[in-house]
Amino acid sequence: MDKLLAQSRWYRLLPIAFITYSLAYLDRANFGFGAASGMAADLHITPAMSSLLGSLFFLGYFFFQVPGAVYAENRSAKKLIFWSLILWGGLAMATGIISNVNALIGIRFMLGVVESAVMPAMLLFLSRWFTKKERSQANTFLILGNPVTILWMSVLSGYLIQAVGWRWMFILEGLPAIIWAFFWWRLVDDKPENANWLTRPEKQALAVQLEQEQQGIKPVKNYAEAFKSRVVILLSFQYALWSIGVYGFVMWLPSILNAAPNMNIVKTGWLSSVPYVLAIIGMLGASYFSDKTLNRKAFVWPFLLVGAVAFYGSYLVGPNNFWLSFVLLVLAGGAMYAPYGPFFAIIPEILPRNVAGGAMALINSFGALGSFIGAYIVGYLNGTTGGFGASYLFMAGSLFLAAIITLVAVKKPVSIETPESASVRLV
Repeated sequence: MDKLLAQSRWYRLLPIAFITYSLAYLDRANFGFGAASGMAADLHITPAMSSLLGSLFFLGYFFFQVPGAVYAENRSAKKLIFWSLILWGGLAMATGIISNVNALIGIRFMLGVVESAVMPAMLLFLSRWFTKKERSQANTFLILGNPVTILWMSVLSGYLIQAVGWRWMFILEGLPAIIWAFFWWRLVDDKPENANWLTRPEKQALAVQLEQEQQGIKPVKNYAEAFKSRVVILLSFQYALWSIGVYGFVMWLPSILNAAPNMNIVKTGWLSSVPYVLAIIGMLGASYFSDKTLNRKAFVWPFLLVGAVAFYGSYLVGPNNFWLSFVLLVLAGGAMYAPYGPFFAIIPEILPRNVAGGAMALINSFGALGSFIGAYIVGYLNGTTGGFGASYLFMAGSLFLAAIITLVAVKKPVSIETPESASVRLV
């Protein structure tokens, strides 16, 4: 049966998913560079307001996750993402035009609202096209848009700010999302049965494989029942704590590096890109071995623990040894990103497809809440303490707790019997 699964799905769909998520991430991550350059002075933004602005995106992101995922599940992920691309590109470009902080507050919140459904909708979209044995790697190629985008964006944004200023950086980096929306609409189909580039046997083979996987999962009546399940609740809190570390790191790494002696925005850009090289390697490796072993937990919690230890090491090193502290930050960044593919493969393997999309959205919304807390508190701690040690401790503690909750939430691999009597390890 596996031989009939079309390999064309990989090169036809994953580059499109990668580019789409890359553009979403570009429009949220370049704010850190705007804040590290002249935007704060031009718009009279205080350090406290800068922390709020950096985190407001995630507040909008938090509230609209589940409604967007329900729409994608019951109506069309394709249509939802098309309009999201146009709107978030426009809002990102508007960031380069506004002249006061009040307008920026509204834009940052609305940018979070518009982008909120993209992640769960894309994960749901891929779950319709890829089987359990493929899902961790498929998820990883989607989420690779995150570190890859920050890698090249960190370098490009530094040069753009130096050449044309922060306003044109936002305008030039927002326009591609609007253009790409029309490519997205032309190139993708919501479901395999709608794809004219798959043969009838290929469609049938994929449908049979996905249906067999569903038969091994305990039925769940509705979203309310799914949201009350122990594993969804625990993974929601786990992802919130994990995201505190990730977005405290992403939003404030440029400012942390830019504060070093003899640093400029171009050097900051190059150094900010280094952790994401390690992140890409870690994500590809973790997803590959997770799919080979079908053990998701073993490729999540150890990386989070490594990230916690690396942040704590940066705290112990202190500000007097920049390069050792930087190496530890690179290690923390790579470790935090590595488990994404295996993590988001867990839910579709333990919940049926009628509720899996909503459950992933709920977990991702708690991640947005953690991102809000991380972006705000890390910025606040940096501003009030005049250093970065307190924020390193805060992120270390959050990742350590996330690792512990992972061990508790996913106790052991679960075996089920498919119609073919194959024992399948779920998590």
